[in-house]
Amino acid sequence: MSALLEVENLKVAYGKILAVKGISFTVGEGEVVSLIGTNGAGKTTTLRTISGLIRPAGGQIRYQGKDISSIPAHEIVGLGLAHSPEGRRIFPRMTVEENLLLGAYGRRDSDVSKDLKAAYELFPILGERSKQPAGTFSGGEQQMLAMGRAMMSRPKLLMLDEPSMGLSPLMMKRIMSTVTTLQEQGTTILLVEQNARAALKLATKGYVLEVGKIATEGTGQELLHSDEVRKAYLGED
Repeated sequence: MSALLEVENLKVAYGKILAVKGISFTVGEGEVVSLIGTNGAGKTTTLRTISGLIRPAGGQIRYQGKDISSIPAHEIVGLGLAHSPEGRRIFPRMTVEENLLLGAYGRRDSDVSKDLKAAYELFPILGERSKQPAGTFSGGEQQMLAMGRAMMSRPKLLMLDEPSMGLSPLMMKRIMSTVTTLQEQGTTILLVEQNARAALKLATKGYVLEVGKIATEGTGQELLHSDEVRKAYLGED
């Protein structure tokens, strides 16, 4: 399996504080790769750096073999890497459809309407309420919108940051099922998720971050059955 994303010795600093301390990992084409860890471990910072929102203090980020460490965020999206951020970040006063179309901003092809239809097929509620202000949606519906918006850029690699945050168990299950559907449709996924059990069940492989470093790694199943991971992140003795 060829590596779609390669992160090598990545370091990220906020002022003099090193938040990410030289981590390395790969995301192979077609995989779901999960980053798990406690709050403050560096997971969100890692995604924001990959997508160009934060400049790394050191190391290298390669996407399809190309160093993207210093490329602006809008150009990174154009390369086929999309980021659905923590907290959804939808535009509440704009309609559902307007939010989705913003995800295709910068595209120059003629297939935007086709992808809009695909988003409505993936999340029927978005199509049913396409003219409704996005701010009237529930948290779970806003998460669907955020994911649909990210998919409008036609990414090869989709980064999802805490997609289940604040959702009911039923809605969380639906969102995680959608992650599997996207993978089956050919999208590679890099998933940051506080619910370690749900994330690892989906994962081809996973990495555990602790205070800016990778503490352990393995397949999703290996980490699910690791005594250390189960005690620290799955609430099991």
